[in-house]
Amino acid sequence: MTPAEALIADLTRAGLTLAVAESLTGGAVAAELVSVPGASIVLRGAVVAYDTALKSSLLGVPAELLAQHGPVHAEVAALMAEGVRGITAVSGHPADIGVATTGVAGPDPQGESPVGLVFVAVADAAGAEVRELRLAGDRAEIRAQAVDAALELVTDRLARSAPKN
Repeated sequence: MTPAEALIADLTRAGLTLAVAESLTGGAVAAELVSVPGASIVLRGAVVAYDTALKSSLLGVPAELLAQHGPVHAEVAALMAEGVRGITAVSGHPADIGVATTGVAGPDPQGESPVGLVFVAVADAAGAEVRELRLAGDRAEIRAQAVDAALELVTDRLARSAPKN
């Protein structure tokens, strides 16, 4: 079973919904999830906020934060994950979980952020969690590793929040 298949199965069992906000991965997290039959039961939707301004206007990341730190920052990732939960609300209910990616896949650094600096975040009603990654490889390899890291972070969050028998 692939990580995406396992995550879709876990979310389905738990009766939880997921929404995705992506920057450097450009829709690859959502594509990985929708490749799994039955993903429509849990996946609310996805936003590719590749342009920095969309992180603010669509996902609610404060423009001041983006101006001060740029789009490759832990707090930006957390706010993207939180924001996508809200914009994918159905009948007033946000997605249970939001996951986000932001970073630099290369080939060039972005401002002060080096190639390979990636932040993945997960957010739910309990708050947000961010992982900072320093990935190596070419652009495609960094993006693929970021997808894997995002799926892993959601899986880990689910495992920690699951009721103990």
